[in-house]
Amino acid sequence: MKKMMMSALALTTAIAAPAAVAAKPVTFTTQMKNYRGPGAYLVIYVTDERGAYKGTLWMAGGKSKYYKHLPGWYRATRGDLGQVRGITGASVGAGRKLKITLDLSDALFDAGYKLHVDSSVEDGRDVANDVVVPLTSANAGKPVRGKRYIKSFTFK
Repeated sequence: MKKMMMSALALTTAIAAPAAVAAKPVTFTTQMKNYRGPGAYLVIYVTDERGAYKGTLWMAGGKSKYYKHLPGWYRATRGDLGQVRGITGASVGAGRKLKITLDLSDALFDAGYKLHVDSSVEDGRDVANDVVVPLTSANAGKPVRGKRYIKSFTFK
């Protein structure tokens, strides 16, 4: 857990540098729909106001050979596994919930950044941008409905 938080903090520190960085814990909750099939691979990542990839916050799913099935993330990172080193966990089953807390820089909020969640289920569809939500104070705590496998996603 400490490694995960340090990785996320390093990501956000790099985005906000060189200004002094103030960070706060942010909890991300992803509630999965009751779909048929095995656990879903999920990735939570950040883009800037132009849509350029800025970093990966979390990867749910441990087998890197399946990361190519997270299409938006894979395209943005060119499949760079270094983007998820130390910030991975188990896949998330149907009807289950993924809840993680990371330290994010205050500079990321209300500055044009967006959170993206891609999803993939074996023998199912690969979904780029199952969820996309602007990283704003106004969106904190408000559930966002997913397009395919994700029932709701919130951050606060």
